[in-house]
Amino acid sequence: MVAYLDNAATTRLHPEARAAMERAADSFANPSSVHRPGREARKALDAARAKAAGVLGAAPEEICFLSGATEADNLAVLGTARRRGAPGHLVTTAVEHSAVLEPCRHLRANGWTLDVVSCDAAGRVAPDAVAAALRPDTALVSVMLANNETGTLQPVREIAALCRARGVTVHCDAAQAGGKLRVRPDDLGVDLLTLSAHKMHGPRGAGLLWVRAGVALQPLLFGGGHEGGLRAGTENVVAAAGFAAALEVAERDLDENVARMERLRGRLREGLASIPGLKVNGHDTERLPSVLSVSIPDVEAEAAVLLLDGKRVCVSSGSACMAASVEPSHVLRAMGIPDALARGTLRLSVAADTTDDDVAKALEAIPDAVARLRSLRT
Repeated sequence: MVAYLDNAATTRLHPEARAAMERAADSFANPSSVHRPGREARKALDAARAKAAGVLGAAPEEICFLSGATEADNLAVLGTARRRGAPGHLVTTAVEHSAVLEPCRHLRANGWTLDVVSCDAAGRVAPDAVAAALRPDTALVSVMLANNETGTLQPVREIAALCRARGVTVHCDAAQAGGKLRVRPDDLGVDLLTLSAHKMHGPRGAGLLWVRAGVALQPLLFGGGHEGGLRAGTENVVAAAGFAAALEVAERDLDENVARMERLRGRLREGLASIPGLKVNGHDTERLPSVLSVSIPDVEAEAAVLLLDGKRVCVSSGSACMAASVEPSHVLRAMGIPDALARGTLRLSVAADTTDDDVAKALEAIPDAVARLRSLRT
């Protein structure tokens, strides 16, 4: 059996999400059609929207189903900018996912100004630093809830309060937090919030953007009035149903799952502590229960990942979205970790279905892989 410890990249599909998708697949018609099969498809889509809204403490009309968190982040950033029209000012952080950083940089290349707020050595951004970056023409602040590489949590509630006091729209990428924290957009005080299905045992290719009532965005895709006018194109009823089911299961089992993930992460951290020079990255307490990022000197992470794969242990060298990059992680650089050490960083991430045997197998394989790779350098 494979010891799968790369759940921050993607998770296994939950059986209840799969069952919901299979039921929704019977509603094969276009949900915009007015005949009976179309109405059945619309009913399934509306049920998924209502279920997702109920979990988030939101109104169904505030839920926009999309193709994933990347599209949701792009819609939040670019949709805000396009609605404004004239170039303005954006604020984000140095540890954001590229799905936020890249659309911000795109806008900067097209006349917008951008402030990227730095973080401390634990990867946390100070609310006062975000507030200090605000200007009269600031159109959007985008700050993630949980970092995808280190698991560090950001003080979103405090940042949002400071921004909203100035009338600034706040977007939060909560893709990594889903299924590990109880996410309530209203409790956070944000205006836009991104979630991803496949990070919480839902299907790939499914995401959502929660849009607070009254917040105006311009769509990225044109051609129809789907999803409240925010996304043209025939809706993916099957993906929406699977996502809503995964959200419901995650909410129902959250306390039990968090306790399990916390215990397993603790075992991993304790078991790897004997590796000479190993450094744990991220905040000690303000973090997800599921992610452990470690930097190991004198080891190339990509070589370690491949060696561990041969031992049927799956981990990553950081964000799966940046796996093809030859540059060290921008998150670790922002935290002040030297490039040489950053290149030896492994991310181990557990989930609700991770077992004690998975952890035991990893704790046997990782020290052996490190020792072997280090011996090749001498």
